[in-house]
Amino acid sequence: MTTDATNTDTTTASGLSAGTSTTTATDTTTAAGVAADTGTAADTGTAAGTGTVAGVGVGVGELGRERLRRWRLVLGGEAADGTGCALSGRDAAMDGTLAALYGKGDRPQSGRERSAGLGASAPSVARWLGDIRTYFPSSVVQVMQRDAIDRLGLASLLLEPEMLEAVEADVHLVGTLLSLNKAMPETTKETARAVVRKVVADLEKRLATRTRATLTGALDRSARVNRPRHHDIDWNRTIAANLKHYVPEYRTVVPERLVGYGRASQSVKKEVVLCIDQSGSMAASVVYASVFGAVLASMRSIDTRLVVFDTAVVDLTDQLDDPVDVLFGTQLGGGTDINRALAYCQSQITRPAETVVVLISDLYEGGIRDEMLKRVAAMKAAGVQFVALLALSDEGAPAYDREHAAALAALGAPAFACTPDLFPEVMAAAIEKRPVPVPDTV
Repeated sequence: MTTDATNTDTTTASGLSAGTSTTTATDTTTAAGVAADTGTAADTGTAAGTGTVAGVGVGVGELGRERLRRWRLVLGGEAADGTGCALSGRDAAMDGTLAALYGKGDRPQSGRERSAGLGASAPSVARWLGDIRTYFPSSVVQVMQRDAIDRLGLASLLLEPEMLEAVEADVHLVGTLLSLNKAMPETTKETARAVVRKVVADLEKRLATRTRATLTGALDRSARVNRPRHHDIDWNRTIAANLKHYVPEYRTVVPERLVGYGRASQSVKKEVVLCIDQSGSMAASVVYASVFGAVLASMRSIDTRLVVFDTAVVDLTDQLDDPVDVLFGTQLGGGTDINRALAYCQSQITRPAETVVVLISDLYEGGIRDEMLKRVAAMKAAGVQFVALLALSDEGAPAYDREHAAALAALGAPAFACTPDLFPEVMAAAIEKRPVPVPDTV
């Protein structure tokens, strides 16, 4: 057997296969790599094509034994892993938690082999969730939870309160709970809301202050006054407005009119419409957009509207004071009719020149494509600042309709994936009517 150690940029906790084994070292964290106290298998060298583990010879002392232990945890103890290393104590317990999720499952379990299976009962899964929190850091626990839900079909167990109390709450778990919302019994809903509220509170704590500060500055700069205080003068605009008053002998401009930044007032200055695709692939974006919607709604200078859609359109603006209510008002899954959603948003715009519309969608349109593009063009022609986000999450760009993205770009509305940290800057640019900061990769 040939064992290959390869550095990649993708996250996997399951590069633990038998046969011709490929050990994937990641730049985020592999569960097995963390178990081996390395986070990556790459520092042990490159595997030779002889069946011996990379750079580890027999009888090389303590360093060799430590490398064998790490490779054994990464490779999973299949018959041909080439280490000949037996685990005991904490190492064996960590290997057991990995085996329950990533083992092959088609052969009997022995002291050196992994076989997948957590059992169908909530108690056994709850015990496993407790074990992985004991042995792995929070970031890896979240990866393993998602893998358990996807690989072993455990989503239905999240309908049981004791399971929800045992899981590590994160944005992806919230997305899963929202997709199960309609099937969730009443006995579980309160626990689910508590889990969602905890995640939302953490996100608001992380994002709210910076968002308010960034947008308050943008609102100030977007307003113009002709009698500013000295520290509020916009010198670039002032000079441009007074170039005709240039005095050659003094080689200077003598301004007759000052242009300055305004100050945020209690009156509404800008209108923001968040139009959110609630198809299943957009779950994380729905969570972040709901949090940002609540933050924007708390700013008196911004009139915020939040609209979610699939083939139908639902206006959740009246629930923006509580993002948890917004999230439980969504219904993930179903088709997509972007044109219908934009038609509704367009009908709600009263001051086009002071309005920002943010479409958050992977752009797979089930409605009328040409009408969708005509609506975008009409809104932009009326003075609306239109922003198209393929995703609002930390996961990068999803699969999306490239033809529609190119068509929007041709209309002056580039479509790109946006991280939560970048979103305040995107909104500030749109409010100030300057080019939005598009990441290098979309």
